[in-house]
Amino acid sequence: MPSDSLTRTLTAAQAVLFDFDGPLCDVFAGLPAPQVAEDLARLAADQNPELRTKLLGISDPLEVLRLTYDIDRPLSGKIEEALIAAEMDAVQVSGDPTSGGVAAMMAARKAGRPVAVVTNNSPECVLSFLDRHGLSYLVDDVVGRVRHRPDLMKPNPDAVTRAAKGLDVRPTACVLIGDSVTDIQAAHAAGGTAIGYANKPRKIEAFTEVGADAITEDMGTIAQALGYAIDG
Repeated sequence: MPSDSLTRTLTAAQAVLFDFDGPLCDVFAGLPAPQVAEDLARLAADQNPELRTKLLGISDPLEVLRLTYDIDRPLSGKIEEALIAAEMDAVQVSGDPTSGGVAAMMAARKAGRPVAVVTNNSPECVLSFLDRHGLSYLVDDVVGRVRHRPDLMKPNPDAVTRAAKGLDVRPTACVLIGDSVTDIQAAHAAGGTAIGYANKPRKIEAFTEVGADAITEDMGTIAQALGYAIDG
């Protein structure tokens, strides 16, 4: 059963934004993120040895891109192209959508709330995943990583504000559902609300600390809460 805070947050929102990796898809389920990060780090270090120690042991491909951009912007373009290719491969073997994620999107549409995917992943991989699973009709807009600008990835509010503009609503009227602290920070920085999807128990405390407006451990409760919004 959804909490009062979850129902209240979703009822107040005029648009529902979903992070991709976590709430809708386990992007690197079939192609492990540490493997992708290692491959990207090796590619970067081969081009710029200064990056070898900087990227050593990093298991997040997005962090490899971010750090490469900070140190060697021309090289970061090559790393991003490699990352996009890896993301495209990953969503082909990522398995089914996150349990409850599709129901949540359907419930949002039924409740009259436009839906956007707001992600640090490439828009190409999101569109590929949605098309592969026949889900494109549920999504009004996909706002992904801006090429050559990883500095605009969440927690920067840029993606949230772009999504709001695309949906023709104010950022303050949007709720973002995400599984990372950076999702909460980006939503709040844009003036909107945020729901933390705690797909790991340790995330509950982290979401509480950054002031998530609501927290859920089950995407299915999003659909339930939106159902109450319809009834209300």
